[in-house]
Amino acid sequence: MFCFNHSCMSLFRVLTLFLLTGICYRAYSQDQRMISGQVLDVSTSGPLIGASVYWEGKSNEGVITDLEGKFELTLVSLPSKLVISYVGFAPSVRVINPKDVEKLIRFFLKPEEMSLDEIIIQERRPDEQLKNMEMGKATVPIETIKNIPALFGEVDLLRSLQLLPGVQTAGEGTTGLFVRGGSADQNLVQLDGAPVFNPSHFFGIFSVFNPDGLKSVDLYKGNMPASFGGRAASLIDVSLREGNNQQIRGEGGIGSISSRLTVDGPLFGKNSSFILSGRRTYADLFLRLASDENIRNNKLSFHDLSGKLSFILGEKDKISISSYQGSDFLGLDEAFGLGWTNWVSALNWNRVSSEKFFFDLQAYHSRYSYSVEFDDPENGFEWTNQLSESGIKAIWTALPNSRLQVNWGLHSQYYHFSPVDLDPAPESAIEPIATNPKNGLLNNLFISANYELSPKLSVEGGLRWGLFNQVGKGVDYLYEAGKPAPEAKIIDSLNFGRFENMQFYQGLEPRLAFRYRITDYFTVKTAYNRNFQYIQIASNSSAGLPIDRWILSGRYIEPVKSDQISLGLFHNINQNRWELSVEGYYKKLENVIDLRNGAQVLFTDKVEMELLSGEGWAYGTEFLLRKNIGKTTGWLAYTWSRTWRKIEGVSQNLAYNPRFDRPNDVTLVLNHEFSPSWSAGLVFVYTTGQAVSYPIGSYRVDNQSVPLYSELRNLDRFPDYHRVDASVTWKNADKGRKWRGSWNFSIYNLYGRKNPFAYEFRQIYNNDINFNPNTDGEIISSRPGVVMTYLFTFLPSITYNFQF
Repeated sequence: MFCFNHSCMSLFRVLTLFLLTGICYRAYSQDQRMISGQVLDVSTSGPLIGASVYWEGKSNEGVITDLEGKFELTLVSLPSKLVISYVGFAPSVRVINPKDVEKLIRFFLKPEEMSLDEIIIQERRPDEQLKNMEMGKATVPIETIKNIPALFGEVDLLRSLQLLPGVQTAGEGTTGLFVRGGSADQNLVQLDGAPVFNPSHFFGIFSVFNPDGLKSVDLYKGNMPASFGGRAASLIDVSLREGNNQQIRGEGGIGSISSRLTVDGPLFGKNSSFILSGRRTYADLFLRLASDENIRNNKLSFHDLSGKLSFILGEKDKISISSYQGSDFLGLDEAFGLGWTNWVSALNWNRVSSEKFFFDLQAYHSRYSYSVEFDDPENGFEWTNQLSESGIKAIWTALPNSRLQVNWGLHSQYYHFSPVDLDPAPESAIEPIATNPKNGLLNNLFISANYELSPKLSVEGGLRWGLFNQVGKGVDYLYEAGKPAPEAKIIDSLNFGRFENMQFYQGLEPRLAFRYRITDYFTVKTAYNRNFQYIQIASNSSAGLPIDRWILSGRYIEPVKSDQISLGLFHNINQNRWELSVEGYYKKLENVIDLRNGAQVLFTDKVEMELLSGEGWAYGTEFLLRKNIGKTTGWLAYTWSRTWRKIEGVSQNLAYNPRFDRPNDVTLVLNHEFSPSWSAGLVFVYTTGQAVSYPIGSYRVDNQSVPLYSELRNLDRFPDYHRVDASVTWKNADKGRKWRGSWNFSIYNLYGRKNPFAYEFRQIYNNDINFNPNTDGEIISSRPGVVMTYLFTFLPSITYNFQF
């Protein structure tokens, strides 16, 4: 147990002191003479935002460039040398004379030229993991993601994150993530600050993100900044890239299952730009070519479209508007249809008040909906549902000096879960079903400070305070003995009007981290994090389905509370060419939910009767060895972890492993550059099989054999999972052509391993698992058997990528 009464107030006072220090700080006096300049990219003439500018020998007294690449710096005695540096560009040093003071000086930086022996796979400083405060954070460059061998040749962001330590998968061919013992709904996936409720296409086989339109992706497994919250396990922060402001450019690809195209360029001049990215599968076109009419009438498709508009308003302000829309549809012979859609929109305003003070404002709306239709005269219906989140977030940042950074702000969120609506066909025997809506209002206040106590020791502290109200319009049911259960009798119901308070929860979420640099190449870090989560998924599918039921915290369902402590050792080798890290963690969860045996949660208005809640815990050690520079790059990751749940009413009240408990996880990712035209990639994955429950016997009902399961949950396991993926890429040599193309040849599951997706326990007739006793003739023999389903074996694909 953790107690935060006096300690939290003390921490809050310290952070408030830092905050007041930041507000009162002044960077310079107005009567000092200044030098003005602008830092630009020599290849595009675009501004370099955040470049460092300082007088030689005085790096601690420098400034950074604003949204237009401009800066002002206090003069020193002239002539003196001015240094300009920017990550990924060669630094510039220029002697400034008195005659340069009266004009705006432009500095053009060149991208760093890398030979084949100096290929860098990451968009960050080589020693960043040693200097920063972050633990459990992984940043995967988009170019690295594109080089990883892909299923069906479709480069996938979420599947790439599965290759990192501490991240488990739901099974073969899925993009579901289980981070450090958390369930899939405990991950916050957001695009430009807006949440994405269902980040997958094709029932989890592909993610909704087109990598051509992305700028970056960050995964936080621990030490989450105080400005983020709302989920108990992790944050996956995805950012769309901005268009360039010089000329129209494009890139895309034609693959085995889909094609994509991204176009960007200036919008109304050099102060505005756009980017538009689209992708569509043509699986439905292939179905139409099938000789079997039953297959030809089926439909299977997905598409997504994203875009971003960016505007520079003067020297201090920048506004961007981004949007994403994606949908899937599965239709079976015009009798059954299932479709789901994501629509995400976000507005971001960034203001650079000075080189020491920044302001960011985000407003967003995210909506997810699905529809199920069954066309049948006797049992037809249409079933629809929709949920959404709207929010606004303001962040202030102050940099009083080079050793202190203070952030504070607020974040308000409104959840609306529409009623589940099942509307029968006119002649259908099915009864209509409608549930009550669920609404929630969550307000968060946060403050954090990062202070460098000495060149070796830094500390980061933060506090987030969440205030959650479940609000009307809605209904609460009162149960006999005050506890919902299938056998409990409802004694009354309470009706609440629009925005009337139904239930209130609050929680303080402290964050604290330390970093100590033992040597220039060896660092130790430790961190503590608390998070509250006020929405959860009630589902008996660990992989995640489009129709999963999201539920809000309320009278009978308390918010999930997660406490995590972690310790890490970080070591860079051979002048930062290699990175080695070992992190250990322990996580405690309270109020996690699970379903009763035989629970039905999709259509009930009394979902609390089908749920049980309890505690959970997880612990593990993560090992990562990464090579960043050279012809061969990549990483080796190993994770040993355990995950447990203990819930009264489940597994005889004993601790059990959820399906995503997979103790051993090994990943090897390699990429090799043979020449400017040829490269190859290799991925090896090995994990312990997922925890499952096999039948312990059978019994007969109406002459049918029915499996009998133990009351103890998940005592068995699938066989261990492993596979190898490989790819080869050939691209045209860059000779100044406007059109540049490349071919990628990928093989998923190189040696054809039949990894199980599911097991079915049923009767086998005539020793033939495909024998149908209703249509295939006489039954000669019958025995109980096990039928394994696997999705992919040896699966080649080819993709043509292009740029113009």
